[in-house]
Amino acid sequence: MPIYTPPLRDMQFVMHEVLKVSDELKALPKHADIDVDTINAVLEEGGKFATEVTFPLNISGDTEGCKLDQATHEVTAPKGFKEAYAQYVQGGWAALSCDPAYGGQGLPFVVNQCFYEMLNSANQAWTMYPGLSHGAYECLHAHGTDAQKSTYLPKMVSGEWTGSMCLTEPHCGTDLGLLRTKAEPQADGSYKLTGAKIFISAGEHDLASNIVHLVLARLPDAPPGNKGISLFAVPKFNVNADGSLSSRNGIYCAGLEHKMGIHANSTCQMVLDEAVGTLVGQPNKGLPAMFVMMNAARLGVGNQSLGLTEVAYQNALAYAKDRLQMRSLSGVKAKDKPADPIIVHPDVRKMLLTAKAYAEGGRALACYCTLLLDKELNHPDEKVRSDSAEMLALLTPIVKAFLTDNGYQATTMCQQVFGGHGYIKEWGMEQHVRDARINMIYEGTNTIQSLDLLGRKVLGNGGASLKKFGKLIAALVEEEGVNEKMAEFIGPLATLGEQMTKFTTEIGFKGMQNPDEVGAAAVDYLRVAGHLVFSYFFARMAKVALREIAAGNPDPFYPAKLQTARFYFAKLLPETAMLTRTARAGAKVLMDTDLALA
Repeated sequence: MPIYTPPLRDMQFVMHEVLKVSDELKALPKHADIDVDTINAVLEEGGKFATEVTFPLNISGDTEGCKLDQATHEVTAPKGFKEAYAQYVQGGWAALSCDPAYGGQGLPFVVNQCFYEMLNSANQAWTMYPGLSHGAYECLHAHGTDAQKSTYLPKMVSGEWTGSMCLTEPHCGTDLGLLRTKAEPQADGSYKLTGAKIFISAGEHDLASNIVHLVLARLPDAPPGNKGISLFAVPKFNVNADGSLSSRNGIYCAGLEHKMGIHANSTCQMVLDEAVGTLVGQPNKGLPAMFVMMNAARLGVGNQSLGLTEVAYQNALAYAKDRLQMRSLSGVKAKDKPADPIIVHPDVRKMLLTAKAYAEGGRALACYCTLLLDKELNHPDEKVRSDSAEMLALLTPIVKAFLTDNGYQATTMCQQVFGGHGYIKEWGMEQHVRDARINMIYEGTNTIQSLDLLGRKVLGNGGASLKKFGKLIAALVEEEGVNEKMAEFIGPLATLGEQMTKFTTEIGFKGMQNPDEVGAAAVDYLRVAGHLVFSYFFARMAKVALREIAAGNPDPFYPAKLQTARFYFAKLLPETAMLTRTARAGAKVLMDTDLALA
């Protein structure tokens, strides 16, 4: 049977020893009283909820899937999901990092990040129901009218109602400028929306009494393209003035998508038939409002793959210690057994360590980014808020694409550790692979994230944001450059930092001559940037581990962290050399291929 143990020790290491989260929070009046003990207590209880309530439903939910009643358009989630969600609401988990003005607990996003990592490890499909609600809450909190906030937010914060985002249409995915859904203004100030949406995660379900859909649509006089998109709040059930539910609105599920993975989450084809909605934000300014939700979703998707990487690693490690197969190449290791456990074999260790390194590097990056989000929204110094927002914008596509690429690679490797048993459903590994695959696709494919990183976030401001991250690297290199014990980490980090500057400049110049050069290099470029970020955080983690060992701390956690960091720098970081070379190969070998692709 599959296992999962919340990685609380590593979370505590990242937050308290590497990032010094509680010290950072002291500068934020809203979170100044949040201390280490509070964070640890919340996450310990969150880990119990994940392991005891949602994890046991993961395989059964995948097997059962969701069911649509074509007559009523109602969707039923797998057995136990509704009851688990009721426990989630009763425990106050929906309100964890929400605004106290609407009933939230007001805890930092960095705490919510770690809680959701555990939920994703335990059951990604179930976690998508409340996870999407949080993004919808953030969007309405930032751009909703007072009436929308008072109507929707208290119910969404409590978890009584959930939320979804309705963007994609049958003829357009990421290119939202092509969408056709129409919104007709009404005399009472509301709008009636008509159109069709597809791939709407948690678009219909029986976990909550109402669903608040955030829908992109066009007004009658809207200009073409992205400049003519507006955003609307469209509830499943209309809401009376006193907050009670009224008539069924004209938005419903016409079909469920039959998917490779995340079977237990309802991915819906939604029809809007004169559905009543209210405008969120300004007319024709829907995309900026929606991107509050989209950016939260992109961080969330990276977190989904982080969770899957961790749980896949834990199960593969346990199996490798138990499974007997052949003898070690360097001599018998288990003399009392007919064969050695497969963990003695070098390539098995390589697969396990790859997953472990991607989980630990991803955790450090994800926590750092949500701490940036806390500072962007709550720091009293405007410059700190601005700098945090800029850094978060730079790192968001890396979180989404690098962590999900790594997650698919890691879950596949962990499945490989199981051999033939990894292909069999009862072990749970093939489900992790299937579930991980979607994370590279939705919320903007990883190619879109790569173009966003290179085209907008780096070249778009002349490399200014990248230079700011480079200053963090330079400060660490200057601080630890004379420390011989840190040389194996600082040397490669400094070298890659210098190479990244030249690499970026070269692509920028080529892109000025031919924009296809940017498109040809973008995916490779993002992975190089991802490794640059990971190497920075692994160097910081190694620094803390070396300090604790030097101080005589006997905890084996610290030498284990050093071993993982050494593996990362020796076996994973060198991928950047190949990626740089393939990026420099340019666009011609891709675009001058009409005969090959005829």
